Amino acid sequence: MEHFEVIEEALLHIENNLNEPLSLDSVSTTFNMSKYYFHRLFSAIMGCSLNQYILSRRLNTSVTLIQNKNLSLTDIAYELNFGTPSSFSRAFKKQYGISPNILRKTGEALTLADIPPVIKRPIKNINGDIVTDFTLTNFDSIRLSGIAFEVDLSTSNFKEKIRSKTKMLVDSIDETISSPCYIIYSNCQPNSTKFKALVGISHHIESDQSNFFTVDVQQMFCAKFKYFGDLLDIGDVFITDFARFLKISKQETEDSDIELIQVFENIHHLDSFYHIVVPVKKLSNDPGGGTDGQV
Repeated sequence: MEHFEVIEEALLHIENNLNEPLSLDSVSTTFNMSKYYFHRLFSAIMGCSLNQYILSRRLNTSVTLIQNKNLSLTDIAYELNFGTPSSFSRAFKKQYGISPNILRKTGEALTLADIPPVIKRPIKNINGDIVTDFTLTNFDSIRLSGIAFEVDLSTSNFKEKIRSKTKMLVDSIDETISSPCYIIYSNCQPNSTKFKALVGISHHIESDQSNFFTVDVQQMFCAKFKYFGDLLDIGDVFITDFARFLKISKQETEDSDIELIQVFENIHHLDSFYHIVVPVKKLSNDPGGGTDGQV
């Protein structure tokens, strides 16, 4: 069973046993793993500890029980294995900003969270710590033609805008062209939520539309990661992964206008796996010469 499949099964196991005294020992034993390895694996994949995750799911379930009103708040606390009603109330208010008692009185609508998806990506063990697999490599200079546009993170439709521009480019590319697709995300402007993006390919595109551009991307040293899933939906996971990468590898981010580049192998298969490359500083002991270097 793949590592992400183990965690998927673990999330289902947790969801079906929230009224049981779940612990790191009990869950890891269910999947025949040492608790130390399972803890590192779960934290690396989900971005939080097992105990934090179990707490959040119990609180999520408690919302429905509170709104049902058939159980007292004390019964709910014990039903979901909180040590005391007061510990349940404190944890609930910390997560939702409202006490269970007030929620029951006001009937305020709280959005329930589904079981989170498990992001598929390769992992590796470095000095006893499990991290998302990465490679230090040179990103070669390249000329790209495509659609350039501005995105504002403060708007609710920024994801839809990026997807629509990407689809616009795909629809304009002949099926016989099997070029990789590059989506370049710039850093946000100072004191702003706006950034520029370009989705393009390494073939020249003839177009008289104002938002079609040809740009040269200079060579850069970068960290490269592999993912499967929509980057716009796994952003928080990648932020956690990249922070762990910097800590474990002792690398530093590069001062660059480019935040990251998403690279698909084929412009016509954007539902496949992709790489994310992020500029980092080339330290004296880093591999070079244009070939990938495993750390």
